[in-house]
This record gives sequence, C-alpha cells and structure tokens, in this order.
Amino acid sequence: MNPPGLPVLTLESFPQGRPRPWYLEQLARHVANFPGVSQPHAHDFYLLLYVTSGHGTHTIDLVSYELGPGSLFFMTPGQVHHWQLSPDAQGYVVLFEADFYLFRYPGSRLFAYPFFQHAHPPVLQLGPADTELLPLFERMWQEHLAPAPEQDEVFRSYLHICLELAARHYPAGAGPPAAAGEPRHAQQQLREFGALINQHFRTQREVQLYADLLHVSPNHLNALCRRHLGKTASALIQERVLVEARRLLRHTPATVAQVADSLGFDDASYFSRYFRKHAGLTPEAFREEREEPEGSKTPVGPR
Repeated sequence: MNPPGLPVLTLESFPQGRPRPWYLEQLARHVANFPGVSQPHAHDFYLLLYVTSGHGTHTIDLVSYELGPGSLFFMTPGQVHHWQLSPDAQGYVVLFEADFYLFRYPGSRLFAYPFFQHAHPPVLQLGPADTELLPLFERMWQEHLAPAPEQDEVFRSYLHICLELAARHYPAGAGPPAAAGEPRHAQQQLREFGALINQHFRTQREVQLYADLLHVSPNHLNALCRRHLGKTASALIQERVLVEARRLLRHTPATVAQVADSLGFDDASYFSRYFRKHAGLTPEAFREEREEPEGSKTPVGPR
C-alpha cells in the first residue's frame, strides 16, 4: 500500500489549459477533479474559497471553522488544511502565486491584509445580500471562461479589488469568530499554535518553546490541546514532524541523512530511532513499502 504523507501542492498540481500563475474553478468541479484536496495538505500558493451554497467544516492549522453560504476563506503558503463538504456545496476556488500579485501591486499590501496574518481569523462571513464580492468572483469566472487579450492583467485587477473589498469588510478590532465548537480565546490560541508548529517544526520540538511563544505555561498548552483536540501538544508537534518526514521519504530522492538534516536532527541514527518510535518502522522500511517510484512533486490529477 502507499504510505501516508502530507502533500505540498503547487499550481502545477492542478493542470490547466495553459501554464499560468493563477487558477480558478467552481468548488464542486474542483473537489470532483482533485479528490485529494479534501485530505490534509499544504501548498505553496495563496488560496481564496468562496462558498455560495452547502455547508461543512474547513480545518486550517488545527482549527475547524464552520462554512456555509457567504463564507470566504483566505490561506497563505505553508498552512495545512482540509475540508468536509456537503454534497450540495458550491462556490469558487481561487489559487494564485505571490509573484502574480506582486507583478503589479506592492508586497507591503499583500502581506498586510489582516486575513493573511496568522494572528487573525482566516474567514469572513458575508451576508446573503452580498453585492460586492460575489459579483467579482462571477466576473473572474467569466474572464476564465472566455480568454481574451490581457487576461492575466484583468484577472489580477479583479483579484486586487476582491482583496481590497474583503479587507474593508473585515471587522476591525473585533474578536475572532468562533470556530466549530471552540470558545474564541481557545480558538485563537490553537490557531496560533498551529501556525507556530508550521513555522518551527523543522528545528524545534519542545513544548516549552511553543508555550513561551504563546505566553502560556506548557501545562496550559497541553490541557488546551487535550480538551479541544484530544491530543497533547507534544503529539501534535510529533505528527507534523512525521508527516513532513513521510513526505520527504516518499516524494523525494533525499537520503535518510538528508531528510534528518532538513528536519533539524543532529544525526541520521537519532532520526531513525525517532521515526521508528513514532511511526512503527524505520525510514528505510517505510520507503520500501512504496508500490512505485514517485518524483519530487505530488500531483493530484483527476481520477
């Protein structure tokens, strides 16, 4: 059987009619064409998800958010997410690379949008009478369907206006909306913990460091994770290290020593002991379980 891993997707993971630094698809078709996007994964681009009908949950960096008509989600490169959608879920998915936006607009603006900052919730809940953002997604869709001269430039302009209007709708100074089943303060701490794990897991595996960064005690952080996620903080850190180790072992030709080095282990033998303790087999045995060789990319083409 194929061993589990955490895919890190690129725009090339989603084949298009022609190579371009952005992607747009209707949500239902996106999920049908690429079933893997419903499982936990990360990516190296920005993502917008606008839901027009249906319901479900969207989990981003450990925190699950309810979604429904009018939900607009924002994600940055490196975040880990997955979703559970009802069969009638509809909407739009927009993917774009930073360079695509930065070609025309300043990076200071892209990085300053509050919904792209981990300290703020990555979702807006717009009302059913939204007459600003939904029409923009519909115009982007029409632009996508009928390629015309300067299509990239027009699409980039629509995207820029969409982000600017979303920032205008974003509640200034308001507390984060409650995630599914989570009190606001707990949700914020879990979201920040998830973001910190993604940022530091290659070099830091001690709960104390993350607790210090969150300005809480290790006992508080562990209790929070046990209460809301059913796992200890240490287990969550270990899981992130292991999924990255599995991804590197499965999808790259890196040696075990190189994988160990990239994950901040002092030597390959210690990494092998760590991997065997938590994964149940050695890195070499894990690699041998592959049914067929794979390259360094992780395509999720239509099935």
